[in-house]
Amino acid sequence: MCEYPNHSLSQTQIDFLTEIPKCEHHLHIEGTLEPKLLFQLAGKNNITLPDTFPKTHEELAESYNHFSNLQDFLDVYYIGCNVLITEDDFYLLALEYLTKVSKQGLKHTEIFFDPQSHTSRNLSIDLVFNGLQRACQQIQKECGITTKIIMCLLRHLPTDDCSKTIDQASHLIKSGEIHGIGLDSSEKPFPPEIFDDVYKKAKNLNENLRLTAHAGEEGDASYITNALDVLQVERIDHGVRSIEDPRVIERLASTQTMLSVCPLSNVVLRVVKNVSELPIKKFLDAGVSFSINSDDPAYFGGYILDNYLEVQRRFNLSKQDWKKIVTNSIKGSWCDNTRKTELFNELDLVLKKYDDF
Repeated sequence: MCEYPNHSLSQTQIDFLTEIPKCEHHLHIEGTLEPKLLFQLAGKNNITLPDTFPKTHEELAESYNHFSNLQDFLDVYYIGCNVLITEDDFYLLALEYLTKVSKQGLKHTEIFFDPQSHTSRNLSIDLVFNGLQRACQQIQKECGITTKIIMCLLRHLPTDDCSKTIDQASHLIKSGEIHGIGLDSSEKPFPPEIFDDVYKKAKNLNENLRLTAHAGEEGDASYITNALDVLQVERIDHGVRSIEDPRVIERLASTQTMLSVCPLSNVVLRVVKNVSELPIKKFLDAGVSFSINSDDPAYFGGYILDNYLEVQRRFNLSKQDWKKIVTNSIKGSWCDNTRKTELFNELDLVLKKYDDF
């Protein structure tokens, strides 16, 4: 007998969840590097992979089933970053992701990239950004998907290095082409408050810069509080451990601070044993706003639709539950109000189409 509930999905449910307009807020573009593309780029760019690295893309894909924690994953993730060398590599990487999710009902995505993974290899931020931007512009023309690009700082690196990265990207921050900054990599032992000056420096470049940070995945609920109070972020990436502190839950609900939850990621990285252990229904009942995202889908076994479907299998949510989740996801997006209105209209059409969900 299965230890956890696993509701089978009807074709109507699958169709509804496919067509519902999705916004993705927690997607690391380097984490969309599929094993086949990784080996393809390694060959093209004459990159020698470590002796201990899997020898085929099939072996590599299989190894992703055995991460024991976040650092275990990151060790592989940073090796993968090394095969990305040219502007076209980043263009191909982003285009492959965007093309895939264009068939999964994705309408708006806010893409993270990790410049320090590339500047440490003497690649410029402009080279990386230009490749990503080309793919974003192409997919908007072809599929109507809107995008924002968010630069993440690697919290395991010295704050001086993070500050230097802000300097290197200052022209893109000032112009608004980099729409926001975030904070990722290992939470422990790197609490958000040590990046206070770095965040202030970035915000001083552009008062309209949006701010987010990973918190409450590895770190406890205090990481969320400090990200909100010290860094002044307006969104929390992950945030599932907020459920451990009723005061944090009350604050998130009252301020409508959105969490970007990543269900399949949380299972692969052993935050929970099963998606059913996530506080999805508790968040809904408490009025906490959250979106559902894929994080690093090439490594975690599922893109955005896979995460939607797995949440439905585990929680058997109602049509009204999904309306609330998607509505909050649109509200919490960093696109303009005109685009949000378009997305709300699309949501209404899908809700009317599937009266029998």
